[in-house]
Amino acid sequence: MYLNKAMVYGNLTRDPELKALPSGMNVCSMSLATNRKYKDKDGNYQDAVDYHNITIFGKQAESTSQYLKKGSTAYIEGRLQTRSWEKDGVKQYRTEIIAERVQFGPRKDADAAPAPKPAASTTPAAGEAPDYPEEEIDPSDIPF
Repeated sequence: MYLNKAMVYGNLTRDPELKALPSGMNVCSMSLATNRKYKDKDGNYQDAVDYHNITIFGKQAESTSQYLKKGSTAYIEGRLQTRSWEKDGVKQYRTEIIAERVQFGPRKDADAAPAPKPAASTTPAAGEAPDYPEEEIDPSDIPF
């Protein structure tokens, strides 16, 4: 059995581009940056950035282009694919992640909807006794 799985979490380096294929299916392309910190041979911390080409198809492509923009965070799961073509007699290659799952990260901008307020709790606070009814409970009133 073979495995081709890629999982990345990072920031978009540009706005997603939505296009339609001749078949009518939507395709979205974008680039995602991931970074990591490591110690060099002198013991100093260094940053390394990697850029990933992402391609998304179908309904997910529409949602991604609608809700994400440059700087947004996203988690992408998919598979790696390398395409090749010839341009001016030189063979060109592009490795990309074909997304199977896109999960949007937290929104930071002013357009983000405020977090919903928690509903009033009916459970007693820690150390507080629950409010039990005064009358006896008739077992025939229990629905199960």
